[in-house]
Amino acid sequence: MKQPVAITVAGSDSGGGAGIQADLKTFVSLRVHGTSAITCLTSQNPREVRAVEPASERMVRQQIEAVFAAFSVGAVKTGMLYSRGIIEAMAETYSGTQRPPLVVDPVMVATSGAPLLRDDAIDVIREKLLPLCDLVTPNVAEARLLLGRRIETLVELRAAAKAIYETFGCSVLVKGGHLPEQEGAADSFFDEGPRTPGTASLSGDPEEAVDCFFDGEEEVILRERFVHGVEAHGTGCTLSAAITAHLAHGQPYRTAVENGKRYITRAIEDRIKVDSHSVLNTHWDEKNART
Repeated sequence: MKQPVAITVAGSDSGGGAGIQADLKTFVSLRVHGTSAITCLTSQNPREVRAVEPASERMVRQQIEAVFAAFSVGAVKTGMLYSRGIIEAMAETYSGTQRPPLVVDPVMVATSGAPLLRDDAIDVIREKLLPLCDLVTPNVAEARLLLGRRIETLVELRAAAKAIYETFGCSVLVKGGHLPEQEGAADSFFDEGPRTPGTASLSGDPEEAVDCFFDGEEEVILRERFVHGVEAHGTGCTLSAAITAHLAHGQPYRTAVENGKRYITRAIEDRIKVDSHSVLNTHWDEKNART
């Protein structure tokens, strides 16, 4: 059986729930041969990031070049890039390849609040990476940093998606998730994962998790049931990896995004308990999923 190939350029999560580990598990689940370029080693678990050690720009570049030298890569995604040097290496290497679809998950902060992107690297993402990419998948906090504006309602979420497209020229999926109700919450970072009970949806419906996709012509509001009481680690990585896998299979962007949204919802619903932690079930079989 011939499988398409995708590459993830991201950090390694020693706890196995996010980063390279989450991406490769998702690729396997969706019948894609996963390859990787590791940008950083992290010492982390579902509760905390203890240390980050970046790879050299040269090593990141060589990993990507080695993959493209041997495989016909169908899609590329980035996750934790961490430093301006690594981002520049990724942009330079990718711009010299055959240019398959590029999905950028602009990972900036961990669930625990630990920074996963240096402050001086945000402008490099804006200036060098996003103009190359085909789809960017920020959560609300990341979209705020990219645009420098508040996003607290569905109307503002939709406006942010259009502004990102107009600014960077790439399709965008802004992940609405759920915003805390307490005053002042809009000034803090938000977890990529679903909210705990007692939170409010951007759509006003506490039973919905709402995202907005915009490609310059078509706007799609993606609504899936909100799974209450779960703080699953790695949801953003898994969603962007699922979209990348569907693109590697040749699906158009809207279809890949819609299928990715359904996939992450099901991975949360069918989560696995590992010790005291909820772990996303990336191995439920989408082809034979029960209804």
